[in-house]
Amino acid sequence: MDVSGPVSRRAAATAAAMLLRTARVPRECWFLPTALLCAYGFFASLRPSEPFLTPYLLRSKENLTERQEPKPDRLRVLKVLWNDFLICYSSRPLLCWSVWWALSTCGYFQVINYTQGLWETVMPSRHAAIYNGGVEAVSTLLGAIAVCAIGYIKISWSTWGEMTLSLCSLLIAAAVYIMDTVGNIWACYASYVVFRIIYMLLITIATFQIAANLSMERYALVFGVNTFIALALQTVLTLIVVDASGLGLEITIQFLIYASYFALIAVVFLIGGAVSVAKKCRKQEDPESSSQVTTS
Repeated sequence: MDVSGPVSRRAAATAAAMLLRTARVPRECWFLPTALLCAYGFFASLRPSEPFLTPYLLRSKENLTERQEPKPDRLRVLKVLWNDFLICYSSRPLLCWSVWWALSTCGYFQVINYTQGLWETVMPSRHAAIYNGGVEAVSTLLGAIAVCAIGYIKISWSTWGEMTLSLCSLLIAAAVYIMDTVGNIWACYASYVVFRIIYMLLITIATFQIAANLSMERYALVFGVNTFIALALQTVLTLIVVDASGLGLEITIQFLIYASYFALIAVVFLIGGAVSVAKKCRKQEDPESSSQVTTS
């Protein structure tokens, strides 16, 4: 039986009103946050102190004027930044720690970004209980404890810094290799904890050593450049190893490459550290030999 037009429209309107009434959100759930956001937006746009701020500053003893300073020349600013860049990275200790900082940060980001996929390959979550979140928390806690403890260890970083970076990079490479090749999830967890502890320990030392060789005005420049290089290297590594447009390797082969990457870093800093230690030992022997010649 057909229903007339006005009756059907009235019934539809009644049904819609009932649905809206039953689906209405309680007033106390949305009214107060909405009112606070509206009040914040109103007073943020109102800026009640702005008409009084300029006269107050002009009357103050800071020698402020309403005259606008000309904008600096962009080419001059870039030239100053380039000169600061050359001055900063002409220091060999700063260059050494910065290179390790950028290279290791690139590898660290790759490992932590894809380690969940490796663990899923070793132990699928649908087959057993996993503790990935707990491992992340424990590794962060132990890393913080290690960072606090390193302050009580006295080491001449100017002499043994590169050798320490080489040794620890080798340990990181071994941890990543074990995590990749051993098919036990608990061994993977333990290797990941060791990996994060060593990295957090070294990155703290590297940050301190870089800051110790800089003036405060150049912190942003050096750490910005180091971070940019690390992210650029990570992008290239991701495109080559992970992305389907590149090699698109399996997760186990990816971690084998990451382990080799840290091993290469260890070899580079081992060579540099050996050269640095040899030069310092030679410098210490030269004054002794010269003093013996003068006494004879």
